[in-house]
Amino acid sequence: MSDAVALIQRQLDAYNRQDLDAYVACYAPDVVVAGLHGAVTETGRESLRARYAKAFAAYPENKAHLKNRIAVGGTVIDHEHVVRKPGGEEFEIIAIYSVRNGLIAQVDFAK
Repeated sequence: MSDAVALIQRQLDAYNRQDLDAYVACYAPDVVVAGLHGAVTETGRESLRARYAKAFAAYPENKAHLKNRIAVGGTVIDHEHVVRKPGGEEFEIIAIYSVRNGLIAQVDFAK
C-alpha cells in the first residue's frame, strides 16, 4: 500500500468514526475542497473542521462505504456509497484526492 493510499484510508476510517481531530489531521493546513470542475467550498483546515463538525452533528450515523479505489502516485480516487442513517438518505460520490508532503492538499467531489 502506498503512503498516499494509507493516508486516504486513515481519513476514511476517521470519517466513519466521526473522529473530527483525526480526520482534519489528514489534511494540509491550506487544503482546498471543491466540487469537480466547480466552485471551491472550503479553504483551510479550520473551514474543513467547521464543515465536518456540522455534518457529524447532523448525521451521527453517517458512513461512507468504499466501492472502488484507484491510485497513481499522489492522486487517489475513491468511489463511495454514503448512507446518512439506516433507512435514510443514500448517495454515490467520487472523491479525487491530491496528496502532497504526506497530507491531503486538495479534494474534488463529484456527486
